[in-house]
Amino acid sequence: MVLPLLKLGTLALKTLSKPIAKRLKQQAAIHPKFRTSIIGFAQANHRLTTTIQRRIYGHATDVEIRPLDEEKAVQAAGDLISELFVFSVAGVALIFEVQRSARSEAKKEEARRHEMEVMRQRDEALAEELESLKQKIQELEQLAKGKGLAGVFNFKTVQTQNANSTTPP
Repeated sequence: MVLPLLKLGTLALKTLSKPIAKRLKQQAAIHPKFRTSIIGFAQANHRLTTTIQRRIYGHATDVEIRPLDEEKAVQAAGDLISELFVFSVAGVALIFEVQRSARSEAKKEEARRHEMEVMRQRDEALAEELESLKQKIQELEQLAKGKGLAGVFNFKTVQTQNANSTTPP
């Protein structure tokens, strides 16, 4: 019951993060201080991605990369921020799910260990009982050898003789 609700909650969190990311993107374009700080971030990201693309395609990398104009930089930074937010929410949800699964697996392993310990203790008890029974059988065999077979099965006579010898006349 809990597992489906957790998965449903995780899915809802991922779904809700998309409108939040869109709102962050809109606010990034409007807020003046945030806008100026993300322009530099967007320009650095543009230079990095352009350089990587040039290396992949085998073009010259020593060419000067033209910076983005301000609106494109704000748009690119807003897109990047919204994507980072959605991916970070998904990453946190994934980490939470992995940790939950690991805890569940650890509980199962502990239950298996406990069950094995109970079985081991039961086996030891049975081994002790078996050893005790072997010892009793060995004592009976010794008694049978000493008194003969009739002496072993004639307990009533032996008990009567013992009772008579201990009673004073």
